Amino acid sequence: MSIEDARWDAVEDGVEILREGDATGAIALLTRVSEEDPDNEYALHYLGAAYFETQEWQRSLKAYLSALELSPGYLGAIIGAGHTLRMMGELDKALRMGKQALLKRKDDQDALYLMGLAHYQRGDKAAAIDYFERFLLSRPEAEVRTEIQGLLQVLRGQVVPLEEDDQDD
Repeated sequence: MSIEDARWDAVEDGVEILREGDATGAIALLTRVSEEDPDNEYALHYLGAAYFETQEWQRSLKAYLSALELSPGYLGAIIGAGHTLRMMGELDKALRMGKQALLKRKDDQDALYLMGLAHYQRGDKAAAIDYFERFLLSRPEAEVRTEIQGLLQVLRGQVVPLEEDDQDD
């Protein structure tokens, strides 16, 4: 078995726990894996994803960046770091991560999604529309497709978003 295969095998349970919605359990398991093998970029990437789920932005970013130190071309870690930066309000840095991802794969669905959301948060309607339209061409899953179609309607002025207080009614 190759080192890469062994590293994937080591994170498999943690990834499954994370997919089942137990981010705290995944953090415990993936932390143990990363302590046993500090060069396991997969453990660090999924640790970043688990911290993202618990909204621990600094820890999430640290884990993603650690994965990128080990594997600078790790597309998932680039995009994960970009979304974490976006959630931290670091939109320029998030956009740089998105651009870096698109340099690696010009029509990457996750990178287009990141770029669209970051531009949307920034208030750059034209860029957000462009990235969201490109994202829709990538044939995303129904749930996220519906979300982006709704955002496009808002950006185009076809619907007015609910105010925060109106959503409780």
